[in-house]
Amino acid sequence: MAESSSAFPNRPQFSGFMRPCRVEGEACNLEVLGKIPKDIDGVFFRVMPDPQFPPFIEDDPWFNGDGNISAFTIKDGKVSFQQRYVRTEKFVREREAQRSLLGKYRNKFTDAVEFKVRTTANTNIVYFNGQLLALKEDAPPYAMDPITLDTKGLYDFEGQLPSLTFTAHPKFDPETGEMICFGYEARGDGTPDVCYYNVAPDGKFTQIVWLVAPVVAMIHDFAVTENWVVFPIIPQLCDIERMKQGGEHWQWSPDTPLYLGVLPRRGAKGTDVKWFRYKNSFPGHTANAYEDENGNLVIDLGLSEKNVFFWWPDAQGNAPEPSSIHSNLVRFTLDPRSEDLNLDEPRALQSANSEFYRIDDRFATRPYRHCFFDTMDPRLGTDFPRIAPNLGGGYPLYNALGHLDTATGKTEVYFPGNTHMVQEPVFIPRKGSTVEGDGYVVALVNNYDTMSSELHLLDTASFTKATAKILLPVRLRQGLHGSWVEGEDLRCIPQK
Repeated sequence: MAESSSAFPNRPQFSGFMRPCRVEGEACNLEVLGKIPKDIDGVFFRVMPDPQFPPFIEDDPWFNGDGNISAFTIKDGKVSFQQRYVRTEKFVREREAQRSLLGKYRNKFTDAVEFKVRTTANTNIVYFNGQLLALKEDAPPYAMDPITLDTKGLYDFEGQLPSLTFTAHPKFDPETGEMICFGYEARGDGTPDVCYYNVAPDGKFTQIVWLVAPVVAMIHDFAVTENWVVFPIIPQLCDIERMKQGGEHWQWSPDTPLYLGVLPRRGAKGTDVKWFRYKNSFPGHTANAYEDENGNLVIDLGLSEKNVFFWWPDAQGNAPEPSSIHSNLVRFTLDPRSEDLNLDEPRALQSANSEFYRIDDRFATRPYRHCFFDTMDPRLGTDFPRIAPNLGGGYPLYNALGHLDTATGKTEVYFPGNTHMVQEPVFIPRKGSTVEGDGYVVALVNNYDTMSSELHLLDTASFTKATAKILLPVRLRQGLHGSWVEGEDLRCIPQK
């Protein structure tokens, strides 16, 4: 096994804007260009993979880094910032050893030591029942204090968690307050088992269903309606023998279809699942799902004909050239009662190259109209020759934010500037309004001219221009997911 270096590998995922930040701290009263509406009161949490030590795997993917949580508190027109690493077992033991100990992405057979739980907790950060949960789909969550960002420890819902894994994309029912969750490879690496469960607002598990997937593959995101759950299977397959030989956890399978596993949300048995099939393709993040007037399921998600995770090629080493990968938002409509499991061609909701779809979460699981997302359109005027030396690599680039009205098909675009790229948008409801999509959108923006980060705030009533730009004194490398938590919810944390 190679010795750890004190320098990060000379790879795109560790260069330019993607150089690890490795910063913890806080900054109050950030600079604001423009004006922040006084009715915004809450915290925008986000997480980025940010390795504290150089990996001993030369071409380690960028999202194998340690989970580093950012919290932007917005209140009274002002913004403060704090950031702390999740103190996972990996993080603590590596800090003690003063070097990296984790091997290849999700391959325990390549580690320098044996971990009880080897997660990096670096994919999503959500708030539920007084706990801030740092998530990665290979392990249970880590609980953090939402005020101080102190790590409390691995969280198994007070002994209730039945599976070894937990999704990075739990869904929240705005009507019932439930958190709907699942874990895949739920009995361990290389197992086809999927465990689905509902958690009541008070943290009690209300049902647990075990089912078996048709292949051992990645299920990164899923969809939930009022009465159904849907599991899209990405044709990245796991082979435990390949892992034991030092290979990758995932390998693209061009012969495997896209499966949509459909299961009744309540009162189901594992044998009730139906695995609908579509041609080989890559399902990305879901926007939303609901049931139409005929009882059909409507599932909106990103779809690409190519392997979006190009760094995990097929068995012959074939992978698409990154700039050729195009994903767009599509709509599958299926009858969950049908015995014909072949899916019809989905309808494209918009043609732009897009991903990281987010909605007004008050309309999750129900019919909805507004979708916000990242998009890449070279025609907008990005100065690629100028920013190219600073971009870094190993992750998808998006130069604008989009807002799709699914009723009209109209898309609005916010272009932050010719030396900027955007990260995932998150919606903030306008105080006192119950109208879907009425509020604000916040997103981190990479400024490759200043090599620093900015937080851009848009009013959905005038989406194409920023209401405020908040300047950060630091550079925050590409993150994955985040969430908005209202200040009143944080001020009403249950006392344990």
